[in-house]
Amino acid sequence: MRLHESATAFLATATGNLDGCIVTDVRMPSIDGIEFLRQLRTRGHTVPVIVMTGHSDVARAVQAMKEGAADFIEKPFDDEILIVAIRSALENRNRADATHPQSAEIRGRLLTLSEREQQVLDDLVSGMPNKTIAYNLSISLRTVEIHRANVMSKMGANSLSHLVRITLIVESEH
Repeated sequence: MRLHESATAFLATATGNLDGCIVTDVRMPSIDGIEFLRQLRTRGHTVPVIVMTGHSDVARAVQAMKEGAADFIEKPFDDEILIVAIRSALENRNRADATHPQSAEIRGRLLTLSEREQQVLDDLVSGMPNKTIAYNLSISLRTVEIHRANVMSKMGANSLSHLVRITLIVESEH
């Protein structure tokens, strides 16, 4: 394990083929975690990156996942959650991106969603918070919460980042 003072310090020393897994925070001095991830990808580094935050922010989670984050974890979290995320990122780093092995299963789960649940999912993946979704769909906040819980259950997602990640797997194939 290696620690770096900042994303800028890491990028200054990052040469060649990076191995392992990077754990970063959204809020950092000079370069935030999302921009750090973007710069890694721009430089051609495919090392898995786990982004963590102390501020529950749907839009940031979606942005991190779309930039290629392996996971997005909200603080506070149990050590075991981070360990599982790192193990998963390391196990999946060499997976061919062309066709994800669970694509058919994910598409099948998407078909179980009602029209309203699909609308809620689309808005969640777009980074909208529950209140905005409620306003846009002209439904109550409580109804959005119920639909969101149903979507999470039907999709087999245990967190928003997991939901975004599995949804993006199918979207990236189209």
